[in-house]
Amino acid sequence: MAEFDLVVRGGEVIDGTGRAAFAGDVAVRDGRIVEVGSVAGKGRNEIDAAGAIVTPGFVDIHTHYDGQVTWDSRLTPSSYHGVTTAVMGNCGVGFAPVRKEHHHLLIELMEGVEDIPGIALHEGLPWAWESFPDYLDFLGKRRFDMDVGAQLPHAALRVYVMGERGANREPATADDVTAMRRLAAAAAKAGALGFSTSRTLNHRSSKGAPTPSLTAAAEELVGIAKGLEDAGRGVLELISDFADLDYEFGLLERMAKESHRPITVSLAQGLSPNGWRKILGRIEGASQQGMAIMGQVAPRPIGIILGLSATMNPILLHPSYAAIAKLPLDERVERLADPAMKAKLLSESPSGTYERLKHFIGNFDRIWLMTDPPDYEPRPEDSIAARARAEGREPLEYVYDLLLRDGGKQLFFTPFANYAEFNLDCCYDMILNEHCVMGLGDGGAHVGTICDGSFPTYLLAHWGRDRNRGARIPLETLVKRQTHDTASAVGLTDRGVLAPGKKADINVIDFANLRVRAPTMVRDLPAGGARLMQKADGYVATIVAGEVTYRSGEPTEALPGRLVR
Repeated sequence: MAEFDLVVRGGEVIDGTGRAAFAGDVAVRDGRIVEVGSVAGKGRNEIDAAGAIVTPGFVDIHTHYDGQVTWDSRLTPSSYHGVTTAVMGNCGVGFAPVRKEHHHLLIELMEGVEDIPGIALHEGLPWAWESFPDYLDFLGKRRFDMDVGAQLPHAALRVYVMGERGANREPATADDVTAMRRLAAAAAKAGALGFSTSRTLNHRSSKGAPTPSLTAAAEELVGIAKGLEDAGRGVLELISDFADLDYEFGLLERMAKESHRPITVSLAQGLSPNGWRKILGRIEGASQQGMAIMGQVAPRPIGIILGLSATMNPILLHPSYAAIAKLPLDERVERLADPAMKAKLLSESPSGTYERLKHFIGNFDRIWLMTDPPDYEPRPEDSIAARARAEGREPLEYVYDLLLRDGGKQLFFTPFANYAEFNLDCCYDMILNEHCVMGLGDGGAHVGTICDGSFPTYLLAHWGRDRNRGARIPLETLVKRQTHDTASAVGLTDRGVLAPGKKADINVIDFANLRVRAPTMVRDLPAGGARLMQKADGYVATIVAGEVTYRSGEPTEALPGRLVR
């Protein structure tokens, strides 16, 4: 008779603590790890991990599956990349609490901020809740391919309490703050992992309105943070432009001091005019004073995917393209293949007053062809502009032809953060800094422009094996950063390490063949909505609560994932 439900046998165990890898087995019973080392007993099921590494399941603390979890049991693309716990409700956007008359406002905000099609949200969201505890109760009845945790989003909370005044960014009254504090405490007591807010001008609704939380006063934010203190639990998550570094960071410090709750804040090269190193210096200083503030960072450039099948492309603003932009892809490709259309479009100047967008999609020195596997640390000499010059062609004419490849499905990549110096040295420093934690992958969001839910795979493969333009990082360190450290950052101490008593969330990885694949566009959202999808090679098995959810990169029938309260 089998002694264990599952034994992962004969692998190279990297346990998430940062200590050196060792040969061993992992035994599981009743969804928990019971033995790590040399396991003599048999398992009802066994996985041969010879030649593979065995790690804790990855914990992704920055996703936007708030809508997808209400209609889908598989939280792809994250689950293709070894993620066994995802935290959603980031950046202050989400769908609870909400009154019926404000459904459209929250959809418009999510559509604008996170590039999730409004038509898919209108079709997919069941709106079977009002309060945040109601939302958690709804999710608590559902089953997933990973565990999910939810944060209380500021925008939804503000509109729920203040109505149109909140949406229009009017100052909160003392009564408003009291109500928000009470609701934040109730959400945390019901199981919310924390509270999130946004203070960046980049976050706007699909109608162009700034996010409701943009100019919230210190009294409002501190009051909500104190709601978590009242509950005795929960973390705070924030994104800011940090244009006024002293004021914004002073606000962070006040929230941390008065609530005694930990905070993570988005940190990347190029996101703030004050520079990431200056912000990190303030984080380090706050830590020395006993405040739990950490920078949330990415392992590669944050950038936009361009192409005819994506939301944006290099000829988007040319009048001739605008005239056919709403046609199906195959019809657009047919029209663009016409030499007369090509000559006309290339003779035009981009229209409109979107100077920042014009520069972004037309700066061919900073646009690269998306290959398979993708190169996220590309060389300047491989840019579209450099390739065009090498062939004696104009970059726009050169990229026009490339856009038509593969029936119009060819994609391109242009980074806007973490690539100012055409290398990833800044990411190297962030990954290793003790005051930073891995995040910012945005799984479930930016579905037509960004596909960064693959960060965990890239973190291990690039930094642990493939990097050839600078220093690499020990694999044991990388695993710890994506497991123990991310789990600890959101207070989930029952996972992230392979040790007896911990939750049996495990990855078995053929590390020699681990790689991120090129993203592709699929149409599997409600109402036929399109989104970018990115898979990976090298995952022998992903295990959640002792059940195999993915084998050789393909889903099984198991859905052991639950809402984490």
